[in-house]
Formats: sequence, structure tokens, C-alpha cells
Amino acid sequence: MNAHPSAVSVPAARKRHLTRQGTWRRVLSQQHTRGGIALTVPLMLIAVLGPLVAPHPPAALTGAPYAPASSAAWLGTDYLGHDVLSRLLCGGISVLWMSFSATGFGAGTGIILGLTAAYHRRWLDDLIMRTLDLAMAFPPMVLILLFVSLTGPRLWFITLLVGTFFVPGVARLTRGLAVEALSQEYVDAAELTGTPRWRILSREVLPNLTTPLTVEISLRLARAIMILAGISFLGFGVQQPSADWGLMINENIDGIQVQPWAILAPALCIGLLTVGLSLIGEGLARTMAGIDPRGGRR
Repeated sequence: MNAHPSAVSVPAARKRHLTRQGTWRRVLSQQHTRGGIALTVPLMLIAVLGPLVAPHPPAALTGAPYAPASSAAWLGTDYLGHDVLSRLLCGGISVLWMSFSATGFGAGTGIILGLTAAYHRRWLDDLIMRTLDLAMAFPPMVLILLFVSLTGPRLWFITLLVGTFFVPGVARLTRGLAVEALSQEYVDAAELTGTPRWRILSREVLPNLTTPLTVEISLRLARAIMILAGISFLGFGVQQPSADWGLMINENIDGIQVQPWAILAPALCIGLLTVGLSLIGEGLARTMAGIDPRGGRR
């Protein structure tokens, strides 16, 4: 008498769960990962909680333009007389929500397209991948600035554009990983039991791609922060009177010799956040490569 399919799948699922747990423990044992978390978490907390503790509204004029640091304004004032610390505390939330939204949209769409191409192959695979190859031929920053200059600085549209340009890379990686995963016996067993395709992809294939996709997403997130900060720096992103780290650099570039904190503080936040996310991605990549925390290979 044959065992019920669910009875066979439970140990396999449990084994995969334990394997993923072990993988994440090895990831957290990497110095790169711990260093990245140490940089990233405080900055994210500042970005999220900063508006709640900012001493002044970001658009409030609190002193003379380019006033130096003082007890009334710990980081001085900017080119209009805004408190730099208040705008710094309020300017991170736009960076976070736009970068996370762009990365989430790009990664989610890319994963769906990559899984679809890997599972169906043949003409649908060719159609999806050739279309994505064509999209990769265009320089993303140039096209983003072109579209934004035509439509205006609409934040949701900028976020959508940045995410769209992440789709081809994520889709290609997902397809390559999924093709290998689909050749495994547990996928054949699921097909023989009549499991729907979407369930095979979401419950059998996708969980086995978690670690490499997390590496890719962390690196895409770091890139999204740099792209969006660059767009705001060029004057096409967040606009006055709202606060944004990239916009702060754009606004105060002429006064860097008079009041450097108005530029250095947001630039430091952007740089450290990007470095932290890159370190997390490096820790994940080193774990995948079998490099242990002491520098040798397993």
C-alpha cells in the first residue's frame, strides 16, 4: 500500500526548513553580515522614528541661513535657515519607502517572470527573456531622468521606474536557479500527484531559491537607495518643503565651505546605509560560496 503523498512530503519539508535555519545561522556568523546589520538597523530606526523626535518641523525657519552648529541647532542651519538636524531626521523616511517599494516591485515582478519562464520554457520562455534582454540594453538612469523630466517629479512614478529597471536582472537570476530546481525529484513527485503549477512554484521551488534571491534583493536595495538619492540630488525627486537626504545635498552644495554639516550629515547617512546593505549582501554571498567566518572554505 502506497503512502499518502502528504505523509512523504512532511519529512522533506522539515528537512528543507532545518537546512534554511542552518543557512541563516551561518549567514549571521559572518562578520560582514553583523557589520552590515550594525550599520543598517540604527539608520533605519533614525529614518522611521526621526520625524517623531525631530526638534522642529522640517520646513520651519529656525535661524539665519548657514548658521553654524550651536545648542539651539546641533548641526546648524541650511541655506534657508531650516534646522539641519530636523530635516535630517525627517528626510530618511522618503529614502526608505521609495527604495523598499522599488526593490519590492522589481524583485516581485522579476521572480514571477523568472519562475514562469523556467517552468514553461519553449516559446513563452523565449518571449519573456528576449523582452527582458531588450529592456537591459537601455541605461536606466538616463531613461528615468527622461521620463521624469516629461511627467514631473511624481514620487510613485519614480519608484515604479526604478523598480521596473530591476526586473530583468532578478528575472534572469530566478530563471537560472529555477531551471535547476525544477529538475529535482520532489518536483516530479508533486506533478505526479496533480499539484497545481502555482503551488509547485510557490511551495516547492521558490523556498529553495531564498538565499541567492535574498543576496540579489539586498544588493538591489542598496542600488535603489543610491539611484533615488541621486535623482533627488539632481532635483527630480522629492521637492521642497519636504525633507530628503538627497535633496539636502542638492540644496546646500553651494555652502559646503560655510556649513558643511548640511551636506556631510545626509551624505554620511546615505553612504553608511548603502554600505551596510552591501555588507549584508556580501555576508550572504560568502555563505553561499561556502566561506566560513574565519576566511577559509568549508
